Amino acid sequence: MSSDNQWSADEDEGQLSQLIRKSRDSPFVPEGIAGFTTVGSYGLYKLKYRRDQKMSIHLIHMRVAAQGFVVRAVTLGNLLNLYLVFSCL
Repeated sequence: MSSDNQWSADEDEGQLSQLIRKSRDSPFVPEGIAGFTTVGSYGLYKLKYRRDQKMSIHLIHMRVAAQGFVVRAVTLGNLLNLYLVFSCL
């Protein structure tokens, strides 16, 4: 057998270890996940009390809010990365 077909532990990385590694590389990954989960949970809770608002409008508002948290986390992570790269020059 050739050495190209050797199994490596790095290729079979689990989801939890991958999340931990990405959290170390970019500290805003957990913030984006937490924000997305918070908005999703809040949206499900408020679904019961939406009164006269249509279901589709409620879901659109919750989706936009959740995506806003993720975009904010990605933007802050990129700004932090740029700061760290240019501060080392």
